[in-house]
Amino acid sequence: MNHWLQRQITLDERPRGIHLITDDVLRQVPEIYDYKIGLAHFFLQHTSASLAINERVEYEVRADLQRFLDRLAPESGAYTHNYEGKDDMPAHIKATLLGCQVTIPISNGRLGFGAWQGLYLCEYRDHGGRRRLIATLWGEML
Repeated sequence: MNHWLQRQITLDERPRGIHLITDDVLRQVPEIYDYKIGLAHFFLQHTSASLAINERVEYEVRADLQRFLDRLAPESGAYTHNYEGKDDMPAHIKATLLGCQVTIPISNGRLGFGAWQGLYLCEYRDHGGRRRLIATLWGEML
């Protein structure tokens, strides 16, 4: 029989950058370990940050990705939306490019990442605050 679970996850405030959050998510949704097969969907409830799956081992990947995104949407751009500071509109652009949701298969109580993959919060604001995710799990229990 298939089982649904939905929970809000709160992530502590982080500085601008790309942050591995896999362990934070697993601590707040330990029921993942109870699924034999299923899907874990994570939706970020913000417009100035993103979720991404990428290389979890080499820090250089995160640093290079951050530099690339900063070149795509620099703070020095001629934006009309600047009510919340110079980092606001570039954050919205980056969030649109990377997106606010990911779906990961669950296999035998584990997220079905490849050998080098992890789940990231991409924080584009200097002071983005605490971030909220909605985690939705669906599948067959162990």
